[in-house]
Parts: sequence; structure tokens; C-alpha cells
Amino acid sequence: MKGPEEGGAGGPQPPPRGTRAGPSWAAGSDRTAAHGILDPPAARAAVPGRLGDPHPRQDSPTDLRLVPPALAAWVTAAAAVDAPPAWVTGVVVICLAAAGGLLVVRRQGTSGDTEAGRRPRGSWPKVSVAALLLSVAAAGASAGLHGADLRRGPVPALARQHAEVSAEIEVTSDPRFTRPRVRGDHATPTAVLLDGRIRRLMKPDGTVTATRAPVLVIVDMNRRTVTSGSAGAAKEAWATSWPTLLPSTRVRVTARLVPPLTGGDRIAAVARVRGGEPPDVVGGPTGAQRWAGRLRAGLREATEGLDPDPRALLPGLVVGDTARVTPELDDAFKATDLAHLLAVSGGNFTILLALFIGPAGLAQRVERRGLAPRLGIPLRGTALLGGALMLGFVVVCRPDPSVLRAAACGAVALLALVTGRRRSLLPALATAVLLLVLYDPWLARSYGFLLSVLATGALLTIAPRWSASLRRRRVPPRLAEALAAAAAAQALCAPVIAVLSARVSLVAVPCNLLAEFAVAPATVLGFAALAAAPVAMPVAKALAWGASWPVGWIAGIARTGASLPGGGVDWPGSWQGALLLAAVTVLVVSIGRRLLRYPWLAGVCALVLLLVVVQPPPLPRVITGWPPPGWRFAMCDVGQGDATVLAAGDGTAVVVDAGPDPALVDRCLTRLGITRIPLLVLTHFHADHVAGLPGVLRGRSVGAIETTGFEEPPDQAASVRAQAAARHVPVTRGVAGEHRRTGALDWQVLWPPPAPALSPDGPNDASIALLVRSAGLTLLLLGDLEPSAQQGLLRSPAGAGLGPVDVLKVAHHGSAYQDPQLIRRVAPRLALVSCGRDNPYGHPAPSTLAALRDEGALVLRTDRDGAIAVVGEGNGLGVARD
Repeated sequence: MKGPEEGGAGGPQPPPRGTRAGPSWAAGSDRTAAHGILDPPAARAAVPGRLGDPHPRQDSPTDLRLVPPALAAWVTAAAAVDAPPAWVTGVVVICLAAAGGLLVVRRQGTSGDTEAGRRPRGSWPKVSVAALLLSVAAAGASAGLHGADLRRGPVPALARQHAEVSAEIEVTSDPRFTRPRVRGDHATPTAVLLDGRIRRLMKPDGTVTATRAPVLVIVDMNRRTVTSGSAGAAKEAWATSWPTLLPSTRVRVTARLVPPLTGGDRIAAVARVRGGEPPDVVGGPTGAQRWAGRLRAGLREATEGLDPDPRALLPGLVVGDTARVTPELDDAFKATDLAHLLAVSGGNFTILLALFIGPAGLAQRVERRGLAPRLGIPLRGTALLGGALMLGFVVVCRPDPSVLRAAACGAVALLALVTGRRRSLLPALATAVLLLVLYDPWLARSYGFLLSVLATGALLTIAPRWSASLRRRRVPPRLAEALAAAAAAQALCAPVIAVLSARVSLVAVPCNLLAEFAVAPATVLGFAALAAAPVAMPVAKALAWGASWPVGWIAGIARTGASLPGGGVDWPGSWQGALLLAAVTVLVVSIGRRLLRYPWLAGVCALVLLLVVVQPPPLPRVITGWPPPGWRFAMCDVGQGDATVLAAGDGTAVVVDAGPDPALVDRCLTRLGITRIPLLVLTHFHADHVAGLPGVLRGRSVGAIETTGFEEPPDQAASVRAQAAARHVPVTRGVAGEHRRTGALDWQVLWPPPAPALSPDGPNDASIALLVRSAGLTLLLLGDLEPSAQQGLLRSPAGAGLGPVDVLKVAHHGSAYQDPQLIRRVAPRLALVSCGRDNPYGHPAPSTLAALRDEGALVLRTDRDGAIAVVGEGNGLGVARD
């Protein structure tokens, strides 16, 4: 039979089944293309080209043999890292002996069957069990050695003594900032955290010891330094030195060693470094780390001119640099289960690898796409360059658990290219888990590693089945794949996320689905900006500007999803809660499969879920009765802090104080339906009154912020002004005598008097006190005024005419420091106390509660009654509780 080039019948044959027709198929192999000849498929199948085979060797159905050994090694490593050495040794010896016995029995059986001419029977189960036992033994031995190495040396003993030492520490991670936390009336100062290894240790007796103990370094400002005259210079030196250290840098510090807070950590001790002095660098970073540092710094510079959200998120999305991400934005990503986008994961590497070698399904065919075949790079060259790309990815993005997992899977896949076998991703994942757990047993206890493996496993096992099921129900293929991937990853990861956050997101799947379309362009443009920054900064800035659009889309999705009142539900943050959620997920999936058979019923369920998540304003009021119709004042339940809302019209209110937690005050205002705030009054700058400011500003129009003139503590005052400036909200000062009106709401400032009459003992006595009138009801808000200021208020011109009021917001969370004369003068009908449940201050004080009740007041408190709303007009005073 003649071929087409010889004039035979039939001409060029169609592509083999399973390949794609088109120019890429017609191009043939390199050899035939060089001669300008189009080989028929049969001939081309027999001559593999250097760019790929038409029909690469097929693996058998999914190979699961490595899954049990990987899981067994994982569990063993997690249990053995801090187990007694005798226990670990016993497990290793028993497993080795049992595996050796099985292999001997199998060999003898094989030998006998071979001599008898029979096929060996029962050999594979024995080999599988032996492999599992060997994996357990290897994981136990590796974990035992790592645990013993952590416990040896002088560092653990010195940590138990809380000894102060001089040490030379090698930095092993990028510096990161702690998140400020509110404790009482102040916020904990920001500190820098670094992972490191102590290389040289000078003990208190003067002896020097070489070691390699891993430690967590905590660096914070010394308060004595801050209050000195050189505070500004010291703080600047601190802020521009410690946070810029690169991994592999060696510093000499004086630190106090303390034991880790929990057992089983990867660290031998916590090294607390106090003082505002910059670090004493005794050894610079390696060349690779300097190169990675220049790339990361170049990306930060390229994003400087962007809007706040893309400026913060793009470095995090590309290389995991989250230093600019605000707590508010971080909370939004966590609430929508998009936090994996801020931690560099396998998705980033997959996008880069797909850009280089093309789609995974075409990785070995002549039709494969990507940059490598377009440049004429053969398969083995592609694998080598892919390995270099993987190594650079790990160095630049840092070897976090998810990055290591992605790199290991990528290495197995690239090895499959070299050997000419189609890669099977599930065995690749099992191999990656096994190798990584043996190399670093501490990964077995990493939540990040667990989530990364679960998400990848879901994409490889559950998502294809769900996608096929959706396509059978006429869902468009691309939408079916995206929806199945998001739902499968959420189904497997949600129980673990619930353990970490004690909350289940109801908007995670749609938010991940909507964000997915923007991840690839943002990642590609971000990495292009990263590569261009060292050589052409204008080009890098242009690329970063292009990436800012999809990144801004992702940020908008996170903020919108987090703002939905029913976007999440509280859940038990324990492993029992995780098992319960897993059972609920199985039940929901089972019911959902049946619902898909009845489109109208599925549509009704989807509508009900949408109403639960969005909660349009009339719906919660109809179902729960909150907020009550015609409410005048509301006290939010924000824990140990203050946040009071004064109704001023439809969706409009004056807010007094923001509480300590942005999420709590935001939730309260959302439930009250507040979207416009003409004035936000911050009575004083203690953190339990102002730290929740981002929650008040979130998604609302704020006309102005009014504060006290006594700007203490200075860090909180500066934070308020910075947030106001970022939102272009003017900040004014409230003084006694000021009188304002908004709608039906009328109020006047009673305290503090204008300077220089004010000389407060502290921020509490500088609190703004307000007398509010609405529909014939009067409300007195005293901030945190203490007895001396309360007495001054009674003597002042503004407070001289003060008489009985309907509602009193009790000063200072109901503490014992109250002026009895003021309580008698105002004689409230209703006294409201804002305090946290089981707070350590004993608020409210029994003596204060007794004094209020003696005056005939009904006392309500947020720690027991929740949020409280006052309703009615004139003498018709009423109360509703959430």
C-alpha cells in the first residue's frame, strides 16, 4: 500500500483516536518536519520525536499501592517526633523484623512455585504489607532522630531555667510581624518573629558551646527605650533592620530562653530579644538568598504605586510576602476560605509549570503546548529546565509546607517526563508525602501541609467524578470543572479549617469559584513583574499594574463575602467538631446528588441558602425580631469594650466607640442595618474602645471621627489617625459645650472641658461624655470616666444642669470606681453595662450594681444579656435583647 507521499489512495489519515486534530497534530515530529514530509499516523507512532510521542506508554489504572505506606508513614511521624526513645526504638525494631520475615516467606514461596512451574501466589499482599511496615519503620526512625536532636544540647535545659544568654543565631525564615491583640485597655505591641538556629551559645558562666538547636526568635521594642528621648531613632532603627533580615543571615543577640508554650513543637526554645537596637550581623546571607531577596524587594517596589489592596496582596499571592496585608483584609480572606491564596501553594507552581510545559494531559504528546515546545526544547531538556524552575520557586517563595509538597509533586511529574511514562498524579502525591515526611517528620504535624495534601487529593479523586456528574446534567464543561474543584477542595478541607477557626464558611465555594478565574492571570503577571524588576523596573511596574486588576477582583470577592451577615456559622473548634462536620458534609453531598434530579427543588434550596447568607434587612427582623422596630439606642455585645449605636434615620446612626474587635462591631452594625455613619465618636484611645475601628469603617460611609484631645496611648491615637487618613475621613476634637443634631437625634458634649483646664490622670478621665435625646428619651454616655472626672463633670458648667435620665451607659464597664453623687443625680430608669464574659477585672462590680438598683434602675449587661436595644418614646421606655 502506498503512502500519501507516493500518491497512494486516501491521502493523509485522520489523527489517532484520543489525539487532537489541527495544526499541532499535522506538524509531525521534528525529523519529518525538517524534511517537509507529513508522515501518516502509523509511521509517526513508530518514530517518537524529541518533542514527545504521539502515544506515550500508558500506565495501568490508578495505582494506589503507595497510598497506604504514605499514610502509615505520616501517622507514625506525627506520633513519634516527641515520643519516648524506647517506644520509638521498639516500633522500628518490630516493624523491621516483621517486614523482613514477610519478605523471606515471600521469597521462599516464589522459589518453590517457580521450580514447580506454577505462578507465585499471595506474593503481592506480602510485599505490600512489608512495604507498609518498612515505611512505618523509616518514619519512626527519622522522627525519633529528629526528636532526639531537638532535645539534646544545652538549649532545652537553659530554657527551663529561663536563662539569659548571648547567642549567635542563623535566621532560617523571613521575618514576620505579630498581630496586635487587645488585652484590657491596651493593645500588645507589634513584635517580629523569626525562625532560627542557635549556632554558638555563651552560657551564663562564660563557656561557649557550638550547637544547632532550632528556636523561635521574638523581637520587640523595649518600653524603656520607647519612653526615652531617643525613642524615634531607636524605633526607626528597629523597624528598618530586623524585618529586613534574609534567611541564612547570622546575628549575635542577647536573649532570654523560655520553653515553648506547647509540647511537640519544632523548636527547642523561644528566644525573647528585648530592646530597640538593630541586630548585630556577624554573617551575611548566602548568594541564593541575596538573589531571592532582590527579587522579592523588586516586586515590593514594583507594587508601590498600586491601590492598597493590590499593593498588599500581589506580593502575597506571588511569593507569600504578606507583610503589607492588614488584619482586616486577612480576616476577610479567612472568613471566605481564600487564605490559601496568601500562602504560596501548589497552585502557583502548577500555573508556572503549565505555562512552561503546557497542559498536563498533553505533556508527552507531539501536540503538547507551552513555551518549551514552542522553543523546540526536547522532553528531557524540558524536565531539566522544569527542575531548575522548581528549585528557584522554592528558594524565592521559601520552603513552607505547601511549597514543599508542590515541589515534590512537581519533581515526580518531571521525572515521569524523563522516563517517558505518562505521569499519574495520585501516586505522585503519595510519593511526595512519603518522601517529605521521611525528610522532615515535623511536616506530619503541620496544618498547612495537611490542608495542602487534602486539597490536592480532592482535586485528583473527587473533583473529576463530580465534574463528570455535573456535565451529565448539562452543566457547561468549564463551569463543571471549576465548580467541582472548588466544592471538592472545600469538602475535604472544611473539617480541618473548622478546627483552626471554630467557624464554617457558607460562601467558600462561590468565593473560590469566582476568584479562580483571576488567579492565573494575577500569578502569571505577578511572576513576570518579579522577573522583570531587577532588570527593567518600568516594565515590572507596568506588569504589576496589569496584575492589580485580577488581584483587586480577588480582594473585592473576599471583602464582599466576609461582609455577608450569614456568610459563616460558628462551629466547635475541636476534632470532635471536625468529625461532626465531615458527617454533615457527607449527608449534604448525599442529599445534593438526589436533589439534582429535581431541578425545581434544587432551585428552591439554593434560594433558601442565598437568603440565609445574604439576609436582606426585612428577613432577620421577621424571623428573630432583631433589631426591634423603632429602636432608639443599641449597645453592641463586643466583649470587654464599648460600642453604642444611636439611631438617626433609615440605615443611619451615630456610633460611640468601636470596641476591641473589628469583626464583632461589624457584625453588630450589619445586623442593625447601619450603612451610613455621619459621626463616629471615640471617647478615648484605649484599645477596648478604638481597636474595632476597621470594623466600623468596613463597607460604610463615615462622615467624620470625633476624638478626645488627650492622645494617650500614642500608638492607638496614631493608628486611629492613620486609618482615618487612609479613608479620607476628617478627625475632629470634641470638647464640652458642643451641640449637634442629626435627624431626630440631638446630643451635646458634656466632657472634657477645653484645655488648659483639663489635666487628666489618664485617658479614662479624658473620655468624651455625651447627653443624647431622641423621641423624648435621654441617654447619658460616660465613657470610662472615673470618680475624679465624674465629680468634675458635676461641677462643670456643662454638667451643672444634669438631672434624671432614662438610660445610663455605666462608666468604665461598671467598675467599682463610681461617684455615688453622680448616680443619685442622674437616677436612671435603665442602666446598661458593656463588659466581657468572665473578664479578669471583675466587671461589673457588685457595689456598682447595688448602687444602681438602690436608685430604682433596671440593670442589663452585655456579658449575660447580649446586645441590647432601647425602644419607645417619652415615658414608654422598652428594652429588647438579641
